[in-house]
Amino acid sequence: MASLKDMRVRLASTKATQKITKAMQMVAASKLRRAQAAVEAARPYAERMEKALGNIASTVTDVASAPKLLGGTGQDQVHLLVVCTAERGLCGAFNSSIVRLAREKINSLQAAGKTVKILCVGRKGYDQLRRQYEKQIVELIELRVKTLGFEHAALVSKKIDELFEAGQFDVCTIFFSRFKSVISQIPTAFQVIPPVFEKTDTGAEANVSYEYEPDELDILAELLPRNIAVQLFRALLENAASEQGARMSAMDNATRNAGDMIRKQTTLYNRSRQAMITKELIEIISGAEAL
Repeated sequence: MASLKDMRVRLASTKATQKITKAMQMVAASKLRRAQAAVEAARPYAERMEKALGNIASTVTDVASAPKLLGGTGQDQVHLLVVCTAERGLCGAFNSSIVRLAREKINSLQAAGKTVKILCVGRKGYDQLRRQYEKQIVELIELRVKTLGFEHAALVSKKIDELFEAGQFDVCTIFFSRFKSVISQIPTAFQVIPPVFEKTDTGAEANVSYEYEPDELDILAELLPRNIAVQLFRALLENAASEQGARMSAMDNATRNAGDMIRKQTTLYNRSRQAMITKELIEIISGAEAL
């Protein structure tokens, strides 16, 4: 059985851990408010960008003359998976859920005879994927920044464009965690090359005729590369909010668990101390009676 000194040291260590987890929970809650505001501001722009490109792409009749990013290479053999995760841990199952979705996609593609390449954005996803798919990882891009900006998404987008222009892949899919609430983050896969647009509604809006200046192909050539950066920026913002929400929940659970441990350790310490006091009293009384 542990001595009273060991119990005191263990109790003090647990209390210190509880203070740390509580502080991390409060910091995550503060960062979550800003991250949630940023992602809510970015969603409408990304959705309208995708819808506008879908409307313009639907008017293109000559697919052969369209930008290569619109139709892709025409093949479906080589897939690039852009796995976006966090740079740090201590955020519950946030990183592992994204990696799990990516791993399922990799296994299904390989079972179908496809070639898979991986671009990791974030250290945690790279650490998990390299154990099984190290040879398939093209590059690791770390974003150790305090505030995410569009320039960071443009950096990743530039790398994707370079790989596509070099003919390194046919299809590109982004993996991230969509923020829903503090306790709910949804792992999501979103294909950006070639883009998959939702079907337009069949209504009055669908019958409207537009005239474009410059023409549709010039607009697509300008907007398609930017759309990749926009969707990446949205994915990174979604990840940032999801990470803070997951960390807030994880640290709250850790704080509660530490409180339970402190109560149990305090009870055990008091019982052990009382038992030692009782034993000493019995020894003193027994010695006095023996005299």
